[in-house]
Amino acid sequence: MAERLVGRLAPDFTMETVDGQGKEFGKVSLSDYRGKWLVFFFYPLDFTFVCPTEITALSDAAEEFKKLNSEILGVSIDSIHSHKAWINTPKNDNGLGQLNFPLAADITKQVSRDYGVLIEDEGIALRGLFIIDPEGELKYQVVNHNDVGRSVEETLRVLQALQSGGLCPMNWKPGDKTLVTA
Repeated sequence: MAERLVGRLAPDFTMETVDGQGKEFGKVSLSDYRGKWLVFFFYPLDFTFVCPTEITALSDAAEEFKKLNSEILGVSIDSIHSHKAWINTPKNDNGLGQLNFPLAADITKQVSRDYGVLIEDEGIALRGLFIIDPEGELKYQVVNHNDVGRSVEETLRVLQALQSGGLCPMNWKPGDKTLVTA
């Protein structure tokens, strides 16, 4: 049985990255996001079919996430060189084009393993999305089959619910009342 992550400090990480412009290499650690919310997502592989729909949709919504004091970081087991090539490939050639957040390389697969999304026998990650609060606590996780993309709208809704400070009922949306406890 997988270890529970939600409600605990998020597993630490340090990985190499390429910026969203596909130009600069760097490194990123969980501690770099202290004081901000982090939307941290895993995808299986570069140059695949469902992944670019998710990555570009999150990139298109990056300003909405920034308004909520959050950053986005994408990660797969591919190298930073593969990420760079994918960003620099035009969208009509199955590329990403420029992004509004970096992509990280989990070459050792340790971060995917630590977050419980690694498919060991295939050596790739499931589609896992995690929301980590400004103090480093993992507040939300969703992991699904690689055939199905995630929803930017739902990710934004959950982030706003977590930031509301209240108890949010099913289908809660920003502006709705939270539940009152006795």
